[in-house]
Amino acid sequence: MESRQSYEIIWHGRGGQGAVTAAKMFTEAAYYAGFKGVSAKPAYFSERRGAPVSVHTRVSVEPVRTFANVLFPDIAVVLDDNLLEMVNVTSNLKTGGLIVVNSAQTAYDLGLEGQYSVAISDAYRCSQEAGLIIEGNVLVSTSILGPLVASTDLVGTEDIRKAIEKKFKGKSIERNLKAFELAHDRTIIVDIKRRVAVAKG
Repeated sequence: MESRQSYEIIWHGRGGQGAVTAAKMFTEAAYYAGFKGVSAKPAYFSERRGAPVSVHTRVSVEPVRTFANVLFPDIAVVLDDNLLEMVNVTSNLKTGGLIVVNSAQTAYDLGLEGQYSVAISDAYRCSQEAGLIIEGNVLVSTSILGPLVASTDLVGTEDIRKAIEKKFKGKSIERNLKAFELAHDRTIIVDIKRRVAVAKG
């Protein structure tokens, strides 16, 4: 993405998947990367587990002075590709923006078309392989950061590593780092307008 002063991101997930955790780790990493203004504001549609949840994130080189919901995001991050049938994640996405999706399908299979790019990685499988499973639930809060970092230059892998090491302890650090690295290396970036796909790994 082109270098700018600030960026707005909406994270779309389900309760219990880790959208809030992912957004907070990303803003932490953004601070390490040099953004002095960062914020992450969750919006719950329902308190029950599995219900849709969104998180509104801003990162800026200057202090963030607004905490309202993001209306016109530069980036939309989707932790569950089934949400694409429930939420129109592209409706207010800025022209030339980016969609990051956890999916084993291609952008074309998902029906994604428009003036934006798509970064896809099977974050679910990457988390499975890394052992990020709690009480039978596969957590994608860390692995979803892989395709986001792979498709932008907002934060680097070392910034994410710092955020992970601050968030987790012991062997959890190793599992989360592995999930992130697997998803990062397996990212496919698609320029929808030009119909060009590039493998990151």
